[in-house]
Amino acid sequence: MLSIYEDMALYHERDISHSSVERVALVDMVTLLDYMLRRMSKIIETLNVYPKRMLQNIGMTNNVIYSQRVLTFLIDKGLSREESYDLIQPIAIDCYETGKDFFILLEENKKVSTYLSKDDIKSFKDLSFYSQNVNSIYKRVGID
Repeated sequence: MLSIYEDMALYHERDISHSSVERVALVDMVTLLDYMLRRMSKIIETLNVYPKRMLQNIGMTNNVIYSQRVLTFLIDKGLSREESYDLIQPIAIDCYETGKDFFILLEENKKVSTYLSKDDIKSFKDLSFYSQNVNSIYKRVGID
């Protein structure tokens, strides 16, 4: 790949000094791409998904995995990113250190409760939020 990058400066020179790159590297690149696509296709075709196990893995984080969504929500509420981060980071660290649930600590935090209602906190648990745009993404890439 580096040789192709370096060849770009000489592309319009049309001398023989860089023709080996065009003859070899480009063919190698296409061959590699073919290999990568075939390999990935096989991985996807034989992929096993275990939804219950996925939920267990999410639970192992004491729900801290949702902290980014909470952070973004607070920013949308009008807090700066720095303020939101300073509010959420200590709660996330506390979850890891004590093993307490992230949502319980959010509800108990007086500062957070000024910005988030119990319904807001409950809405963060909805996993469908993360897949709400899947169909439109598929449509954009031509998969109906």
